[in-house]
Amino acid sequence: MQVDTSFEPLVTDRLRLRRSVSADAEAISAYRRDPDVQRFQGWDRTDAFGIRQEIEQMLRRRPGESGGWVQFSVEERQSSRLVGDVGMCLAEGEPGVIKIGYTIAPEFQGRGYGTEAVRALIGYAFDALDADVVRMYADADNVPSIRVAEKAGMELVERIEHRSRVGSWDGVRYEITRAARPTP
Repeated sequence: MQVDTSFEPLVTDRLRLRRSVSADAEAISAYRRDPDVQRFQGWDRTDAFGIRQEIEQMLRRRPGESGGWVQFSVEERQSSRLVGDVGMCLAEGEPGVIKIGYTIAPEFQGRGYGTEAVRALIGYAFDALDADVVRMYADADNVPSIRVAEKAGMELVERIEHRSRVGSWDGVRYEITRAARPTP
């Protein structure tokens, strides 16, 4: 397997964002299986084997490269404990637009880790990948995720109602543009 090794971890005051590796699958699976977390996830599988397979696929892509998501594990710098994960991918057919997603393990929520990680990811998208827009989608009921987006400087752009024979989904789309990005 050809693995991309070009990514240098993103370091914040308290966190380190590094490429997710196969060994992270068990920890990611543990918090993604939590029913309160799982109901808001976009991943089809939350079992460790499935997550491991997804990570191995993602390791072949460089951040900002077309072809799908790239996942980063979020660690506390001081303890090296995995506190969550974040990801990014190009928005298909929309040059300059990068989509992001994020999950923080329940026991680490409410400490500002999500906001800190998302701000680092937004900075990386603008500074290293030359994005014009960073976007995230969330379930309209996922208030903690929406708060993270807002604290990271993103603004509500659209409310989405999707209805089909199989069910319905109410969501939101948040974005931040390069021009609206606060100066560090």
